[in-house]
Amino acid sequence: MDVMTLPAPVRSATPPEARPVTITRGAMLALDLGTSAGWALRTSDDFISSGTVSFRHTRFDGGGMRFLRFRRWLEELDIGAGPIEAVYFEEVRRHVGTDAAHVYGGLLAVLTAWCEEHLIAYQGVPVGTIKRYITGKGNADKAAVINAVRKVGFFPVDDNEADAIAILLWAIATRGGVR
Repeated sequence: MDVMTLPAPVRSATPPEARPVTITRGAMLALDLGTSAGWALRTSDDFISSGTVSFRHTRFDGGGMRFLRFRRWLEELDIGAGPIEAVYFEEVRRHVGTDAAHVYGGLLAVLTAWCEEHLIAYQGVPVGTIKRYITGKGNADKAAVINAVRKVGFFPVDDNEADAIAILLWAIATRGGVR
């Protein structure tokens, strides 16, 4: 019986570059994932901005273009306002439509892979937790969330932006659920 020996793994002659470790307080990003995604960002100087961004595809786009645009948007945000230290997103467990579930799952996959690649902490926040925090009721409707966010001084254009702001305020107040 012949014994086959595998070659030894090739190792680089140059060691990996040692990056200095710095402890900084980076930006916090909150997301309401979807075709029309809400976002809220607190920069390291405590400035909060928010809005919505559309990842709707056109008839000329391939199936993955919305996800590539989302990744590119994350990269630009990280460069422009970052570095992003933590990402919080609305953790949806039930979708009304199949298409919405597919879009959410794809965006979530891109987000978590991007966070892992960039060593960014990320955490999903259940819908009921967000609603309970901002309105006092875990089953509040969209209008109640928008009104509650307006009462604390923000003016969201829609429920997606309101959800993202609520997630960010929850993350700031609870330090991501750590009390």
